Amino acid sequence: MHSNHREPGKANATVRLALCSMMAALIFVATYFIKLPMAMTNGYVHLGDGFILLAASLLGWGAVPAAAVGSMLADLMGGYAVYLLPTFLIKAAVAAVAVLALKNRHEWLKVLGLVAAEAVMVGGYFITEWLFLGYGLAAASASLLGNVMQGLSGVVIGLLLIPLFQRIKL
Repeated sequence: MHSNHREPGKANATVRLALCSMMAALIFVATYFIKLPMAMTNGYVHLGDGFILLAASLLGWGAVPAAAVGSMLADLMGGYAVYLLPTFLIKAAVAAVAVLALKNRHEWLKVLGLVAAEAVMVGGYFITEWLFLGYGLAAASASLLGNVMQGLSGVVIGLLLIPLFQRIKL
């Protein structure tokens, strides 16, 4: 017998999966298409981190896979294959720290937490380039400025976007 009756949690899980997928796509677009190349680091500064912080606000823990997948796909499409696994892990960690930060009741602690989330990104890429990719301390240090700029722009974008989307109930 066929029924249109759905299990109570199934529709909600489907909606959450769709929203996580849409945020992954938005993070990809903001990372891949909206970027400023940095000649001194052979990389780029992008707007994707602001959307990772927005995802943390909207999706909670669903932002972790959205950030990891969206950011990793931008590296894949951009020709940065060596960064696929590090980006996956680093951006997942950024989203996780942001989710924890946004649970705080005090606004200034939320902001500090978002800065800490972006510090995870800066530190993660520094360690990746210095220790795991073997670029050396000087080359890893050279990319710090670009990553700090990216992190700060992410915090600013996140702080602008999060209040605009606060009314959305997921």
